[in-house]
Amino acid sequence: MHIGPYALTNRLMVAPMAGVTDRPFRQLCKQWGAGYAVSEMITSKRDLWHTAKTMRRADHRGESGPIAVQIAGTDPQMMADAARHNIDNGAQIIDINMGCPAKKVCNVWAGSALMQNPPLALAIVEAVVQACAPLGVPVTLKMRTGWNAENKNALSLALAAEQAGVQMLTIHGRTREQGYKGQAEYLTVAEVKSRLRIPVVVNGDIDSPQKARAVLDLTGADALMVGRAAQGRPWIFREIAHHLATGDTLAPPLVAEVRRSLLAHLHEHCALYGEYTGVRTARKHLGWYVRHMPGGEAFRQHINNLEDPQAQADALGLFLDQWAQTSDRMPLAEAASAPTTETQFA
Repeated sequence: MHIGPYALTNRLMVAPMAGVTDRPFRQLCKQWGAGYAVSEMITSKRDLWHTAKTMRRADHRGESGPIAVQIAGTDPQMMADAARHNIDNGAQIIDINMGCPAKKVCNVWAGSALMQNPPLALAIVEAVVQACAPLGVPVTLKMRTGWNAENKNALSLALAAEQAGVQMLTIHGRTREQGYKGQAEYLTVAEVKSRLRIPVVVNGDIDSPQKARAVLDLTGADALMVGRAAQGRPWIFREIAHHLATGDTLAPPLVAEVRRSLLAHLHEHCALYGEYTGVRTARKHLGWYVRHMPGGEAFRQHINNLEDPQAQADALGLFLDQWAQTSDRMPLAEAASAPTTETQFA
């Protein structure tokens, strides 16, 4: 699969998630089999580009390409300027955010709120494409199915975006009104895929290898994007890749392998954020890693009281060493549903 001139190693992608998909997490997922990862969304507001938060989000040092940066905003010219700014700082692909359902984003008419204003949404797409095309940088778009169940306009907006020059489209199978509640539906994605010539990526509720295969079969999508299911389980990409290639279920990863990977992630995380912020922002990752393991809740409470990065790392290493005395592999993931009933696509 290609995005413009860039050939991806596979069709498994990490979804952009604010507060999650920083450089260390993107690298972690790529190490476990993701072929592509998109940055956290970066604001188009020029006065925020040099804040610590935005600069961390735009940090791509040592990251394998292609480097994809998601931008968010409501003004076409500001979005075009943001695209050029991020290209100057290493972005090789620019992704436009029309999928974020967060109130603080939608209240200023950015993210998925743009789907309520198709003329403005298209103006933004056209401005960003015009800014990127002379530089040879492809533009992609991430959206939802629509604002609510009565206003699903993904198809019309997707067709217009393709005509404007977008080179890949990702659709989360929920409306903005749903947020992350209820079930993702994939029939809208299937309809869009049947009408577009550019690659279409399906996103939403893909939480197991079996679900991944079923969703790809139903939608005919060119690729799939995993978000929340990768939190605490980055090896899901390797599991999905194995299942798609063989039809078999891959055994959980070795504890020793996970231990090395997660400790390296903690180190890179604190190197990016600094000790004070890093030890605090790492807590959510540590909680995700152990949430389905015996004793995981007690461990989460323990590490939430630690304020030293080395103490965190030592605690995680000890916790995994104790599990290794029980099994040489990580526990099986909780059974995830495959989309076998009509209601799961409604």
